[in-house]
Amino acid sequence: MTSDDQAALATPTSDRSSEATRGVIEPFVELFYGQRAIRAAMEAYVTNDYVQHNPGVADGREAAIVALEASIAGSDLHLDIQRVLVDGSFAVIHLHAWRDGQRGGSVVDMYRIEDGLIVEHWDVIQQVPESAANPHPMF
Repeated sequence: MTSDDQAALATPTSDRSSEATRGVIEPFVELFYGQRAIRAAMEAYVTNDYVQHNPGVADGREAAIVALEASIAGSDLHLDIQRVLVDGSFAVIHLHAWRDGQRGGSVVDMYRIEDGLIVEHWDVIQQVPESAANPHPMF
């Protein structure tokens, strides 16, 4: 963990910053995940020089649009939002993503918002197992 990361953890976030982030992420979630209007969501809420931490997608808004439109828009992929968490300039979306006839995966998308636009993205994906060692669902 870098000293900047440690400082961020030690610094409480302001309600105003969280409200501004929520004002960006909620309409983005509706367009992107709900309506699957990938290009419209990205062009409205994501900066051109968007930083992508998923190793399978190049940096930049257009690269993300190309990659995501192919896999999300108009497909049999279901995106069931479980929760949206906001803290300061960060937003986390937890969802269940699956295709017809498959168990799918638990996905956590994390975004950083700056000056009213999404500037950075991370994701974590875990496949839904056939059985679990405990009775707690992933969602």
